[in-house]
Amino acid sequence: MIYTTILVQLDIDAPATPRLIFAQEIARKFEADLIAVTAGEASALMSPSESSLAAAEVLRQRTLELEDRIKALKEEFLAVLGNNGRASWRAELGDPTRAVALHARAADLVITGAPFAATAGDFQRTVDPGALILSAGRPVLFAADDLRAFKGERVMVAWKDGRESRRAVVDAMPFLRNAKEVTVFSAAEEGKAAARDGAADVVRFLMKHGVKATSQVMEGDGLSAGESITVEADHIGADLIVAGGYGHSRFREWAFGGATRSILHAGSFHRLLSN
Repeated sequence: MIYTTILVQLDIDAPATPRLIFAQEIARKFEADLIAVTAGEASALMSPSESSLAAAEVLRQRTLELEDRIKALKEEFLAVLGNNGRASWRAELGDPTRAVALHARAADLVITGAPFAATAGDFQRTVDPGALILSAGRPVLFAADDLRAFKGERVMVAWKDGRESRRAVVDAMPFLRNAKEVTVFSAAEEGKAAARDGAADVVRFLMKHGVKATSQVMEGDGLSAGESITVEADHIGADLIVAGGYGHSRFREWAFGGATRSILHAGSFHRLLSN
C-alpha cells in the first residue's frame, strides 16, 4: 500500500490555505499528487406562505453566492499551489459529502478536518464525517483541530478484531512504516487472553511489513473504549490514532455512544479512520 494521490476536502466557507498547506506537506512526504475538492449545495427552504417565484430567486442568489465562494477558493488554491504541477482543483455545486466520496475514486487517501465553526453540522456546506467514512471507500484522515504539522512519529492503532480495524491497519500502512513507535491498543471486550492474542497477531503482521510495533491491552478502568483510546493516546504522546470506523451501525453509535464518535470528537489528535 502506497499513497500516490491524496485528496483534500475544503469547506466552502473556510479559508483554504491552512488545510491546503497541511495536505501539501503530507503529499510531499509520500511524493503523491494532490487533488483539492470543494462543494456546496444551495437550498431555498421557505415558509409555505412564500411564492415559488420568491423561492426561485432565493435559490438563484444562494447559487451565485456559492459560485463566488468557489471562485475565491480556487484563487486561493492557485496562490498556494499554482506552481505545483502535481496539484489539481475540482469543485461542484452539490452535496459536499457526496462530492468528496465521488472524487475519492481518484485518490488513495482523503484528508479533511474540523468544519468551519459557523457551518458545523450544516451538511450542505461541509461534509458529514460519519457519512464520509462509510461512503468514501478510502481511509479518511481527520486533521487535528489546530492543523498542526503532521509528524506521525508515535501512532496508536485502536484495535478491535473486526473488518473495519483490519482495513484501517492496511490503509494506514504508509504512515505506520514511517512511524518511530506504533502501539496496538486493544480493549479486552472478548476477554484478556483473546485481546492479547489478537493484538500479538497484529504486531507480528506489522513487523513483517517493516513496522516497529508493540501491543497493549486495556485494563478494566471504568472508562468506555472510546475514552480509553483517547486517554492512552494522550499518555503515549500519539501523533496519530488509527481505527476502524463504525464497527456498529451509526444509529447504535449515536444512541449509545461509541468509539468512533469519541475518536471523531478527539480534535487534539490527527485520526485516520476506515470502514
